[in-house]
Amino acid sequence: MSTSLNAGQTTHDELASVDEGAAADDRSRMSFLEHLDEFRRRLIYSVYALVASCAVTLFYWDRLFKYYVEYLHANGGTLVYNQPMGGFMFSMKVSLLAGVIVASPFIFSQFWLFVAPGLYAKEKRVVVPFVIFASLFFFGGAYFAHRVAFPGMVTFFASYQMYGLNYFPNLDDIFGLYVKVILGMGLVFQMPMLVFFLARFGVITAAFMIKQFKYAILIIFIVAAVITPTSDPVNLMIFAGPMCGLYLLSIGVAWLFGKKKKDSTAGA
Repeated sequence: MSTSLNAGQTTHDELASVDEGAAADDRSRMSFLEHLDEFRRRLIYSVYALVASCAVTLFYWDRLFKYYVEYLHANGGTLVYNQPMGGFMFSMKVSLLAGVIVASPFIFSQFWLFVAPGLYAKEKRVVVPFVIFASLFFFGGAYFAHRVAFPGMVTFFASYQMYGLNYFPNLDDIFGLYVKVILGMGLVFQMPMLVFFLARFGVITAAFMIKQFKYAILIIFIVAAVITPTSDPVNLMIFAGPMCGLYLLSIGVAWLFGKKKKDSTAGA
């Protein structure tokens, strides 16, 4: 009888331990197909938000058209287009770019909701700070590209007007370059947010990033030298400086939000 009671008590303790473990590991368990369905749903919502934003920005296409023509002319010289629909397509493209920028906070929120099932409940609650900081980093990268990176690039390209050679940039080509620089720098400035997820899932740690610091700086300067149109150190630092600052900030993010040992044991 005593043995039966002890066995019953042991079973009760084991069930309580399992319940506590389940409560500690409150992450959602989804199959591969469920992940695909969730990704499809978040992608559709993002497209809806983008279409709605473009509908709004298209209403102001004339102001956007005027602003970008003057901006590109000031930085790149006399603009031309040699296709009948070139001007019309330009008005659509500037509206689309503005729509992407306006919709970016909602798109970031959908990205968060997609990865949230793999996080703990306390981590899921930081959706608002994540969206705010991801949007701010994206806007910061776009602003840096708009005010510093792109003007420096096109000024260098236009500097070869010599010996009777004139520079008349095609509207499609110059705006295509602008879009690539804007979106590229906007994504580069997401480095701290990417590190946040990698650190939370235990892929990298602050100690690892510090240990690899010299290699990271070398890679940053190589990338900056490739994307910088001029060879002078001033322009090189204009591109490499923000990247180095973002890497240092990412080390702090990994240290604050990295996966701790207690997190690993809680999910075991």
